[in-house]
Amino acid sequence: MATVKGYVFDIQRFSIHDGPGIRTTVFLKGCSLHCFWCQNPEGIYLRPEIMYYPDRCINCGNCVLVCRQNAHLMKDGVHQFVRERCNSCGKCTEVCYAGTLQLAGRKLSVKEVVEEVLKDKKFYDISGGGVTLSGGDVVVQHRFTNAMLGRCKKEGLHTAIETAANCRWMILEDLLPLLDLIMMDIKLIDSRRHKEATSASNRNILRNAQKLSETGNPLIIRTPIIPNVNDNVEDISAIAEFIHAFPNLLYYELLPFHRLGEGKYRSLGIDYPASQLKTPSNEKMIELAKAAREFGINVRI
Repeated sequence: MATVKGYVFDIQRFSIHDGPGIRTTVFLKGCSLHCFWCQNPEGIYLRPEIMYYPDRCINCGNCVLVCRQNAHLMKDGVHQFVRERCNSCGKCTEVCYAGTLQLAGRKLSVKEVVEEVLKDKKFYDISGGGVTLSGGDVVVQHRFTNAMLGRCKKEGLHTAIETAANCRWMILEDLLPLLDLIMMDIKLIDSRRHKEATSASNRNILRNAQKLSETGNPLIIRTPIIPNVNDNVEDISAIAEFIHAFPNLLYYELLPFHRLGEGKYRSLGIDYPASQLKTPSNEKMIELAKAAREFGINVRI
């Protein structure tokens, strides 16, 4: 299983918000949802992509020399990137010392990723941390996810995933014996509005959440609070009512929307649909948390 390969777009060390203790978070490409506010757009598609930051360019021309697709040009001493010609081979990123060109998505083996994760094992042991697989969504590359978790458990690591659980139940069921913690998003209960916001039904999501509640695996439910989508007492109360009887629920977490990922959209050459949205105020978050607590659950912001 160590030779199984998958597409990884980032390995973030010393993470403290993706589970208990000090962790390493491995971000996998591929997601079945298309939330218009997504903060990791480079994780949506299951393919390598070039992220281009022109303000960092020093016009050295190294990318022009290695690109066989003529996607990089020099005109009057100024670099130009023609994305339509690019096949995302990544050769340009290997010689771009200014960080102007970055490859989002490398095909790595389980062995390669776990070797990187184990570099910080002493910090996991001291802090009660471990490894978290995120994305994208880990259920898209479920074979790679399964192999990764299995190898991490053999190394004695605490394992966690972040997922929207928009998949067949058997995919999640296969992962359960390898997991110490599941962090799952529920964005809306209303099916029609969920599809409008994410381009997908929430039928599998809600069904899987119910089944996860019966497994005994420690579970954290999360809701990103998005203006004009679910930033109201009615929607948050509906989610709280749905999950309040889950016996394995550790807590319900409300995550305020932010625009920190806006620059990623520009680097990928796509529009940022959430550009007009603002981060919910502290007062709004407190109001929503109070509404959720009415159902007798532990709520965190």
